[in-house]
Amino acid sequence: MGSFVAGLDATVINVALPAIQDDLGGGLAGQQWVSNAYLLTLGSLILIGGSLGDVYGERRIFALGVAGFGVASLGCALAPTIEVLVGARAIQGVFGALLTPSALAVIVSAFPPDERGAAIGSWTAWAGIAMVIGPFVGGWLIDTTSWRWIFAINVPFVIATLALVVVAIPAPEPGRVRRRVDWAGAALCAVGLAGPVYALIRQPDMGWTSIEVAGPLIGGVAIFAAFLVHEARTADPMLPLGLFRRRNFAIGNLETFSMYGGLSITFFFLVLFLQQVAGFNALEAGLATLPSTVVMFLLSKRFGALADRFGPRFFMGVGPLVAAAGLAWFVRIDADVTYAVDVLPGLLVFSLGLAMTVAPLTATVLADADESNAGIASGVNNAIARVAGLMGIAALGAVVAAVFASAIDDQLAGVPLTPAGERVVAVAREQTLAQADTSGLPPAEAQAVSAAVQDASVDAFRRAMAISAALVALGGLLGLAGITNPRRHVDAEDCAGGQIAGVPEDVADCFEAGELPVVELPASGRT
Repeated sequence: MGSFVAGLDATVINVALPAIQDDLGGGLAGQQWVSNAYLLTLGSLILIGGSLGDVYGERRIFALGVAGFGVASLGCALAPTIEVLVGARAIQGVFGALLTPSALAVIVSAFPPDERGAAIGSWTAWAGIAMVIGPFVGGWLIDTTSWRWIFAINVPFVIATLALVVVAIPAPEPGRVRRRVDWAGAALCAVGLAGPVYALIRQPDMGWTSIEVAGPLIGGVAIFAAFLVHEARTADPMLPLGLFRRRNFAIGNLETFSMYGGLSITFFFLVLFLQQVAGFNALEAGLATLPSTVVMFLLSKRFGALADRFGPRFFMGVGPLVAAAGLAWFVRIDADVTYAVDVLPGLLVFSLGLAMTVAPLTATVLADADESNAGIASGVNNAIARVAGLMGIAALGAVVAAVFASAIDDQLAGVPLTPAGERVVAVAREQTLAQADTSGLPPAEAQAVSAAVQDASVDAFRRAMAISAALVALGGLLGLAGITNPRRHVDAEDCAGGQIAGVPEDVADCFEAGELPVVELPASGRT
């Protein structure tokens, strides 16, 4: 429920931006910062949120994050000006950075190791539901009441979540050793991440060469490097760098970066293409991705449980390759889209691969960190996923724009254009992935411009999907090459006999390799 609230607001806000502008003003810049203020503080502080959970207890930090998110939501709902709304959204991001990594750390503390994969699968499925129903619920609330209700509706969910915290989340064990807070590391981390996140947010509008982009990017990278040096030297680091010496943790986070970069690109450009090129309306484009969430909801828990039973390597390796095959289907899409033929098959295959991957990937990253570092492990994984999404969209946006512009130039080479035709092409260049408005142009020129813009849009979209598929497939190759399955425990009652009582024949070969099978003894229940 806590993650559901945070996910709901992350997706519903885009639907509400026109209504917010009509009510509070602020223009395009105000709209951008209503969304980006949340992303900036969330991305900058999520590592700190994970660390605080390890220091003060994930139960306490999760509850604080949920409660603070609820108060900030009420502030958003009551905001009298656009400036107050932007400030309240930034505060939402602060508390979102507390609750998001703590949610996964709570799962680690509440479930035994052999049940965590299924639990994380359930968490993944319900978080995905928020991604889908957010735009629908938001649109309905805006049409029937006011945009303010998209924030006010969080309050009852927050109250219910806090009640569940008291009932369902175990209190920390007495005497559990807590580390001190690494305040210097926290400050360096926040500033070091804020710079690149801010630069990635502003890049689509300002370009990479702008001082407003290059300055924060370079400065943030330098400060984050100083943070890593500090963490290596301090006695009680916020981010234990030794975590990255653990094979599955390091490879899992590399796979996360590759996978989530590809996923963000896919959903961003697919919905854009369906609306601006294929002619879908907003509701149709939103419904187009619904099968993905249904598949995730139905299968994530099952694949998480299977990964617990058989090990994560197969699922983290084959799952992304299946997802990449689904994305490769989109490379054949043209401007004349038939949903059942051109979109749905690829989307179902992609979603199957995604369901195979996400819960095992998250569980593996957390499992390779001990329970005292579960919060920061979750924070690292969440931060990498979010930064990968921002970087993927920002970087590929530039690639798509370049492909689009080059394709238009090739299509219109030698075609004489009137001043009105040149203006139509200029508008299309600014939009990227668009249909040209050629009304008022001479018929021959209108046909040439319309065909050029449409073909350029298709070429650019296909390039985006090919790159997305490659990134997702790279994640799968990393999983196959780098992930190792943990040693499995053998229940004594399942043993068929062997050289030693309780050791099955099929693991007797372990003795020849000098390895010790792990056996659960029925008398003590211990391993």
